[in-house]
Amino acid sequence: MASGDLDHQHTRDSTGTSDQTPSLLDLLSNTLVLYQTIPYLPISSILHIAATSRSFRHLLHTTPGVFRHLDLTRVSTAQFDIDEIDHGGEVWRNVQVDENLTEDDFYSGPLRGIFTSLRRRNILRHVNTLVLDGLSVTSEFLNDILVDPASRIRVLSVREVKNLNERKLMQALRYACRPTRPDDTPRLKALYYFGKRDADPLPVARASSTGAAANISAGWNQKSQNALKESIEGGEGEEDWYSRKGRMISKPIADGWAETILDCREALRFDTVLCTGPRHRNSPAFGKTPHLTPAGGSPWGVATFAVGGCASCGSAPEGFTTYGDSPSEELPLLSPIPLHSSSIKSAMRPTASDRQRRRHEFVPRCLECIRERYCFSCNQWWCETCYQVPSREEHEQQLLLLTQQQHHHPHLIVNPDTDNDNNNNGGGGDLDDHEKAALAGQLKIKTPKITRSCWECEHNCLDCIAETQKRCTACGGGYCIIHHEGSTLKLCDCKTDET
Repeated sequence: MASGDLDHQHTRDSTGTSDQTPSLLDLLSNTLVLYQTIPYLPISSILHIAATSRSFRHLLHTTPGVFRHLDLTRVSTAQFDIDEIDHGGEVWRNVQVDENLTEDDFYSGPLRGIFTSLRRRNILRHVNTLVLDGLSVTSEFLNDILVDPASRIRVLSVREVKNLNERKLMQALRYACRPTRPDDTPRLKALYYFGKRDADPLPVARASSTGAAANISAGWNQKSQNALKESIEGGEGEEDWYSRKGRMISKPIADGWAETILDCREALRFDTVLCTGPRHRNSPAFGKTPHLTPAGGSPWGVATFAVGGCASCGSAPEGFTTYGDSPSEELPLLSPIPLHSSSIKSAMRPTASDRQRRRHEFVPRCLECIRERYCFSCNQWWCETCYQVPSREEHEQQLLLLTQQQHHHPHLIVNPDTDNDNNNNGGGGDLDDHEKAALAGQLKIKTPKITRSCWECEHNCLDCIAETQKRCTACGGGYCIIHHEGSTLKLCDCKTDET
């Protein structure tokens, strides 16, 4: 074959190869690629892509599940930055704010405008997961979602929202989940409300005109590396309730939420559960633990802590809440919100970990049920069966016995008028907590396992206190090495340390 024919054949093969390069439309036409990509795109980007051509519009508006997951937290028109309702003469959404505007219309105006636009485009009826974290959301707006027969929303997130009347929301939820409700109602099955909103995605570097593709690839590579690092090392990637222990709910819990969760437990799931401590009526150990003060006020409580087994017996009087064994109404919704599914099972399923090979279990407790039982430093706690918190009378008796034993320890000074909280303020002559515990053990005195020895520290166990509360070798004053700036393991920030 002549060289000219070979060149012609090579050119034809190269052209054919370039024509076979898949376009974006070809990639998104693959439903597997489409379903894995769409949840990461904001609604504005999806609509912009659909507006580029008829092919994209037909693909995105006719494929089921494209608008299943709707996150409005990054939509600029959904933001609400006005604090007061009576800003005279202020123009809001091109409308003069006047006396005819109701409070609900004012605070829910941005979201109602977006919903009207989505309903007109026939998009809202396809939404199964709706995320409104941090936006201005009123109880009337949420009630409309609950009672709307055309709504298909199954998972709703309203964490850290503004202008929400909790009392009215509780009433709406309890009415929607009433025993006499119609069949297949409410359509809403999962409500994220108590926890913190999911972390914002990592910002992608703005693409320059010369290296747009390279910058976009670098951004996604960085995200992949961070995700891989979290999955291997754990740490920040630990899952709430099952893997990470400690305080799960930071916001104050208003009165009435425990009863609301109890009344809705057959129809609706929340991102927390009821406390199962023996003080509450719903606990399997209720009435079975002696020397226990009953719960004051409500007989139920909302769990704000997840703890492991007792430091002494490794269990709890009520047992563990275990995924796979416990009833579904006793399991919390987990963060982050599932992107690729709107089912309740996916929202409650902990991440599988073959590397750890452990049971997914925890003990849900409210603050009152672990008060003076839980160490905020090491997350250890002691259950009601293994440890009874000393009463005030027992504590006074302990101080009296320690004072009587002072002549056996002339180098120690016990002041019954002071408390454990003064160690950080230089109670130089007082016994340290761990020294009191050692002496009390010799005298067979009942000593508290949890105490507070620093004004800024939470309640901690004696082992953690011994590591953080020190006595200055120069001035003899007690100090906390965590909150006493300029201190060392042997010296506080006294003037003798200036050398």
